[in-house]
Amino acid sequence: MPRMPQTTMVATAPLVDTHGRVHRDLRISLTDRCSLRCTYCMPEQGNEWLARSSILSTEEIVRIARVAAAAGISTFRLTGGEPLLRPDIVEVVRALAPLETPDGPVQIAMTTNGIRLPDFLPDLVEAGLSRVNISLDTLRRDRFHDLTRRDRLDDVLAGVAAAAASGLRPLKLNAVAMRGVNDDELCDLVEFAMAHDAQLRFIEQMPLDIGHTWDRTTMVTRDEILATLSERWELTPVPGRGGAPAERWQIDDGPHTVGVIASVTAPFCGDCDRLRLTADGQLRNCLFSRSEYDLMPVLRGGAAVAAGEAVSIGVRPLDTGIDARIDDVLRSCIRGKLPGHAINDPAFLQPVRGMNAIGG
Repeated sequence: MPRMPQTTMVATAPLVDTHGRVHRDLRISLTDRCSLRCTYCMPEQGNEWLARSSILSTEEIVRIARVAAAAGISTFRLTGGEPLLRPDIVEVVRALAPLETPDGPVQIAMTTNGIRLPDFLPDLVEAGLSRVNISLDTLRRDRFHDLTRRDRLDDVLAGVAAAAASGLRPLKLNAVAMRGVNDDELCDLVEFAMAHDAQLRFIEQMPLDIGHTWDRTTMVTRDEILATLSERWELTPVPGRGGAPAERWQIDDGPHTVGVIASVTAPFCGDCDRLRLTADGQLRNCLFSRSEYDLMPVLRGGAAVAAGEAVSIGVRPLDTGIDARIDDVLRSCIRGKLPGHAINDPAFLQPVRGMNAIGG
C-alpha cells in the first residue's frame, strides 16, 4: 500500500454552513456494490456499477478525511453498498483510526448488513473500529428472502451475534418499517435487539431507491411506530438528541432504548451535522441532494474544485496544493447546503442516485 499522509495537520476553521450548522460527521461510501438486493434500494438485476477505476483508493480516502478532521469532522462512518465487500476494509479502518481533530481523536463507525462481519470483526476492532450498525428488517426467513432476494438471514444473525460478543457499544440495529411487509414485527425486532444488548432504530422508508418506485402510503410513520411499541412498553423520551438522526425513547425505565429516524414525517434538518462522500469521490451535503461536488479533479491532477468553480476562503493555515483544494471543496459543499431536504414539498425530486451509490 502507498505510504499514507501524516495523521495530523494544522487545524482549520470549523465547517459551518450558512444556517449556522457545525458539521462533525462524514459518511464515507467504500463501494456501491452489495451482497443483498433489498427491494427498497435496488433491483435484483440490471444494476450499473461504478467502474473500479473510479473508486477512491485508501490513500485518497485518508487524504480527504485528514483535511476534514482538521476542520473538526470527528466521526467517519464507513458505508456502501456493503462496506465489507471492499477487499482492503481493515486497512481503510487502520489508516483512518489515528486521525485527530483539533479537539482529539476521531471515531470510526460502520454500517453493514452483517453478512461478513464474523470474519472481519476481530481485525476491524484491532484496527480501531469504534462502533457498528447492522441492518435487519425482519426476523422471518421467508420475508428476509422476499425483501432482500437472497437467503442470507442466518449470516446476518451470525453477524449480530458476533457484534454483540465484541463489546463494541453502542450496538445499533437498523430496520426500515414497511406497511404490509414487516409492520407486524416491530415489537419482535425490539425484543431481539434488547436480547443482544443493542438499540433498535426504526427508519421511515425514504425515496432513495434506484427505480424511483417509493410510495408514501407504504411507509410506516414515526407516530404509527411509537403507537405500536407503546402497546407493549412504556416509552420515555431521552433528552439531548443533538445532531443525531434518531430520536430515542427509554423502554420501561431502561436500561434499553429504541430509536426512530423520521426523515419524512419529522425532519431533523435544522440540526443536521453530516456530509457524505460517495465511493467515486463526490461530496454531498444532503442525503436527498441532486447536486454533488467533485473531488476527483483535485485528487487526480485537475484544478477544478466544485461544479467547475474554484473557491477561495481567504486566509487559512493550510499549505497550498491538493490539501488546500480539498478544503475548498468541503467549504463550497457546506455553503451550498439548503435549510432542509423538502421531501414534503410537492416539487420534490428524488436524487438521481440510489441509496447504494450515495452511501447510507
